[in-house]
Parts: sequence; structure tokens; C-alpha cells
Amino acid sequence: MKMKNWLAMTALAAVAGFSATTANARDLTVVSWGGTYQDAQREIYFKPFAEKAGKPLLDEAWNGGYGVLQAKVKAGAPNWDVVQVEAEELELGCGDGLFEYIDWDRLGGEDKFLESAVHDCGVGAIVWSTAIAYDADKLPDGGPASWADFWDTEKFPGKRSLRKGPKYTLEFALLADGVDKDEIYDVLATPEGIDRAFAKLEEIRDDVVWWEAGAQPLQFLASGEVAMRPPIMAALPASTAPRAATSRSSGPAASMRSTAG
Repeated sequence: MKMKNWLAMTALAAVAGFSATTANARDLTVVSWGGTYQDAQREIYFKPFAEKAGKPLLDEAWNGGYGVLQAKVKAGAPNWDVVQVEAEELELGCGDGLFEYIDWDRLGGEDKFLESAVHDCGVGAIVWSTAIAYDADKLPDGGPASWADFWDTEKFPGKRSLRKGPKYTLEFALLADGVDKDEIYDVLATPEGIDRAFAKLEEIRDDVVWWEAGAQPLQFLASGEVAMRPPIMAALPASTAPRAATSRSSGPAASMRSTAG
């Protein structure tokens, strides 16, 4: 299976083992990333779907992690039916048989979605981008306008929040170090480029508050724990986003597969 060039997007995947039998035995359960993002999903998607279907829909939150999906399926009776996952989780889960294959005809056809939102085991759910947000009370003269500014702890003092993981964090570090955005992944493809990114992160190590759950960046900023952070800005459903969208990645949804005999 070839890996697609995903837009800044996340996908929905159906966990293997999901079937009419399991759906009838209990309420359909959809899993997303919590926080205000999932609050919005609940009002826009989950409640209207439940009303139209005439059946309850449960929604749960998770923080990601491929091992969580593996454990669910290995247990033999996963209680998650549709899960919002990131691109790497979708690729791994599809290859390992954790997710069901998508019947695109039942979704109106692949041509109704962005090319990068189409996957054997997932459906692109949103197109999003990142931006730098800051606390105007802590930085009354204005906040950072670039990743170089985000790294400038003298001009912009205070804690800053970054994701605890390589995704986005290494890219931001290289941008702060002066790497052109069009060369980021060429640089990251080399051991020297990775070392360069970590060296740049080391510069602000004592000023970083790492986040792991999707709701944390906004919580950190609202509580005053940090002065700035790069939030994820959800934008458009992948089925309606313009074809010329320039967002960086996308997220799929997947459905999980049970390994029970």
C-alpha cells in the first residue's frame, strides 16, 4: 500500500470488528480529541446524527497513541467504532489490520473528497492549520510574528507550549533556525537536520511547557501557565474544503478491527 501525501488533515477510521451486530448490541461510539474541538463536533455532527438515526451516539475522547488502538483490538471486543486518528496511526493501523476498509461508494464516491482525504481505511475529517497565539496581558506590546520570535525569550519572555512529540515540533524548530519552509522536509530527511532541530529546541528547553492532550494548549494559555503557544486551528470538513487548500496536514477517521476468532 502506497502512503498518500496527506494534507494537514486528520481522518476518521472504523475499528475492525465494527459490524451491524456490535452496533445493535450497544450504542455507536465515536472517539475524538476532546476539548472545545470535540464540543463543537458534538453540536455539529454527533447530536444531529443521533437525532436523524433515532439512536443514541456516545462520544469519548483520547490523546492518541498507536498502542492504545492495538490494545483495544487485541482485547477482542473493541468498544470504539469510529476513531479520529492522525496520518501515521492510520497508515500503521490499516497495514496491521486494525481498521476496516472504507466502502467509498456508500460515501458518495472518492471524487466528493480531497484527494488526500481518501484512504483505504480512513476518511479525511478536517483540514486545519497552526498559528501562534499569545497572552496579550503578558505581552502588551504585541506577540511573536514568526517562529524565530517564538524562540526569542528575551524579546518575548515567558513560558511557551509545544507538543510533546516530533510532529510539528521539529518543523517549528527548523523554521525558527532559518530553514526555508520549502526545504523543511529535505533537511529533516537527514541525520544532520534532525540534530539541528533538537539543538534548536535545546535553546528554549527551560521555557517550554509540553502538551500531550489536545485540550491542554488552550488551557495552559487561559490559566496563564504559558505566554504563547501554537494552537491547531480546525477549518473545513475534508469533503467541502477547496481543492486549492494549502493547509499542512489532515486527519483521518478509522474504524477498528477485532482479532477475536
